[in-house]
Amino acid sequence: MRFLFICIHLILYSFNMKAQKEYNISFDGNNIHFKTFGSEGSPVLIINGGPGMNSNGFANLAEIISKEHCAIIYDQRGTGKSTMQTINSQTITLDKMVEDIEKIRVHLGYKSWNILGHSFGGMLASYYATKHSNKIDRLVLSSSGGVDLDLFANFDLYKPLTPTERDSLRYWDNKIAKGDTSKPTRLQRAKVLASAYLVTDKYVDMLAERLTQANMTINGLVFDNMQKINFDCKESLKTFKKPVLIIQGKNDVLNTYLSEKAHKILPKSKLILMDNCGHYGWLEQPQIYITEVMAFLKSKG
Repeated sequence: MRFLFICIHLILYSFNMKAQKEYNISFDGNNIHFKTFGSEGSPVLIINGGPGMNSNGFANLAEIISKEHCAIIYDQRGTGKSTMQTINSQTITLDKMVEDIEKIRVHLGYKSWNILGHSFGGMLASYYATKHSNKIDRLVLSSSGGVDLDLFANFDLYKPLTPTERDSLRYWDNKIAKGDTSKPTRLQRAKVLASAYLVTDKYVDMLAERLTQANMTINGLVFDNMQKINFDCKESLKTFKKPVLIIQGKNDVLNTYLSEKAHKILPKSKLILMDNCGHYGWLEQPQIYITEVMAFLKSKG
């Protein structure tokens, strides 16, 4: 029996090794790191949010999607295992980030693929669509930050918080501003902040841990670049003819107006707004989110 158990364990281990692979693309002293999950079905690139965060938090979504597709996650430049020789306003731009996405597509040998962009990733996916529309089969905008700079006019991180939570966030912000950047302090702040993104407390600890990993230097550089180029995808997306799924929680910290606006602009889009759901649909409303995304990815026309 022990021998049989070992054999089964080795077979499963071998399967998992085949199902998940890691890659690195090196260029000009820089490196882009990405992973693939599964090998069958059409490819789906998942662009995570942030900016300034690695892709680790999207591995569980990639595993779900990989049941019918080859799912791909990657660390955006300067995050996780994607290293840069120099991080400044010339190297951290949306155009450079689009070039990285194309490097991954070419490396994997895909003529075209599906794109799922979440939060800031939805903004980057929209920008990618204005540059390489012929490389996209289907586009999913998941709790996206929008197709222009309206996000910054409508975003109020404090709005979903209770008065007590707002006071707590100010307290931890003040401690950090005075020089206490220790992990415990940042984690306590992140726990309060996580409540703004979620309807329930079930995933607060998990999200808080991820929020502490954000590279705020990259975050600032990306948003500065978006302002500099006057990020606005509206005109280009009016002629985007590929199918688009726009999905968002009604209780999202991001205003649902952003999704409704994108829906009006994109000619072949479908909009789904989920009840009792914040910023992470696959966590808080997995049955609706996963069902809709998977059905959309395999739909025709």
